[in-house]
Amino acid sequence: AAARLAAEQEVENLSGLSPNPEKDIFVVRENRTTCLMAEFAAKFIVPYDVWASNYVDLITEQADIPLPRGAEVKGKCGTNESELEISWLEQAYTLKLFFLKEGHNTSRGQEAFWRLSRIQFTYDTTERTYFKDAVSLGKHTASSHRLSALVTPAGKSYECQAQQTISLVSSDHQKSVQLLLSEVRVQPFDIAADFVFSEEHKCPVDQREQLEETLPLILGLILGLVIVITLCVYHIHHKLTANQVQIPRDRSQYKHMG
Repeated sequence: AAARLAAEQEVENLSGLSPNPEKDIFVVRENRTTCLMAEFAAKFIVPYDVWASNYVDLITEQADIPLPRGAEVKGKCGTNESELEISWLEQAYTLKLFFLKEGHNTSRGQEAFWRLSRIQFTYDTTERTYFKDAVSLGKHTASSHRLSALVTPAGKSYECQAQQTISLVSSDHQKSVQLLLSEVRVQPFDIAADFVFSEEHKCPVDQREQLEETLPLILGLILGLVIVITLCVYHIHHKLTANQVQIPRDRSQYKHMG
């Protein structure tokens, strides 16, 4: 049964299809049907200790670790739980994203939503590409706690172009690791068409930026409409008053009338 399940599941890294060299595209398929899709650019900011010049004190350096193209990908799809696992540099770095679908009570009654419920990032400080002269050598795990991110109505995909920062707590002396995500499009459940995202649910930041972009245009149109209406009213008023008989204000001119 396990062999049959492995044969029926496919995972693909389609990052080469993205025009952005920093963006990755991952697809998990089961029974020849797409069950999870994710696109995003990611970078990790990881603090680590090195010896000071006196070789007595420790100072903290910072490693900026990007998620590269060509990373290995695994995935699991379920009715209410899904998982995406990405690893690179011979598994020196592994990112796991856990998704959960659940019901919520709203003003419209019970509705289903999905969210990013947990993140786990494993990194090896013996890998010298990013950890030069690290003191605390070995593998460390940075995890989220009580995470509720990317909350999206069931049946929709999550989209957010703006950069988001998620904090993770590391097993390396409880250091804070920062995960920077941008250009995100994710759907871990209920994909209706193969390799096609469902209708997007935009993040609040994108919605606000879109409003800020369209608001000046809307205000400009309203102002232009007010000006046109004002000119029309003035033109009509001027035309009506021009056709009325003008009564002389100087009483000396009354003797010429009649």
